[in-house]
Amino acid sequence: MKLFNKILIANRGEVAVRIILACQKLHIATVAVYSDADKHSPFVKMADEAIHIGESPAKDSYLNQAKILQAALASGADAIHPGFGFLSENPDFAQQCQSANLKFIGPSPDTMVLMSSKSASKELVGSLDLPVIPGLANPAQDLDSLFSAAKQIGFPVLIKASAGGGGMGMRVVNSEDEFTNALSATKQEAINAFGNDHMLVEKYFQKVRHIEVQLLCDQHGKALHCYERECSIQRRRQKVVEEAPASSISEKLREEICAASVKIAQAVKYQGLGTVEFMVEEGTDKFYFLEMNTRLQVEHGITEKITGLDLVSLQI
Repeated sequence: MKLFNKILIANRGEVAVRIILACQKLHIATVAVYSDADKHSPFVKMADEAIHIGESPAKDSYLNQAKILQAALASGADAIHPGFGFLSENPDFAQQCQSANLKFIGPSPDTMVLMSSKSASKELVGSLDLPVIPGLANPAQDLDSLFSAAKQIGFPVLIKASAGGGGMGMRVVNSEDEFTNALSATKQEAINAFGNDHMLVEKYFQKVRHIEVQLLCDQHGKALHCYERECSIQRRRQKVVEEAPASSISEKLREEICAASVKIAQAVKYQGLGTVEFMVEEGTDKFYFLEMNTRLQVEHGITEKITGLDLVSLQI
């Protein structure tokens, strides 16, 4: 059964090519959108149709929701695949797709809103009796309350933006003397990057492993994990190397982390591809929930290599 006749790809470059290849495999027509800069790009030529949506700056093209929706409706597409980046985790865009009777290939807007907040998602996971990083998920935001929380947790602590991501909006604070300046700088960075300076205060662990679990979920409450990837090698909190399967964890821990990921996905009624990230204390089997990425990830290809699954086709 063909679910869609035509999918508009609200993205560019490599991920647009990847989605086109999946659609070709599924015999679904594709519509590319492109800016001035991408007029001669391979993904534009590969798609069945291509629609120009604006000038080169992303705000005038790939982030312009109105132009993308207009292109989808004009082309007769019945679904939009956002890829990763740009509008892929924008609940307002997902809601607008629904309102226009276009299927957004991703989770529901409500799920995106819940899991995009580090404080709300941490509270949810804690309510499932799953381990979260010691700290306050939703502390009062005045300086005295945040400082008091840090002292209660014990230094070093990590202060980070609830709306943060991509390694931005977070700082390690090693002592009480550093706290005020670090908080001020982190709040300013969060305002500039995310327009939101709500902060969390958590225990900072010196030696950890970063493990993420790939999930595949349907619209009927079923969730499968596709095992884990390790992304502990990072620079400025940006992943540099990913390894799958993770060689640093035991089989018992692998089973526990993967089961926890499925439990989280089912609790938020997740649908599509998603990734749950955890921190593991090095040399132990203690793990803690970090966040959930509510989209297709750049790193999905690594999981495809070890499982033989075509995750993008399955997502569609």
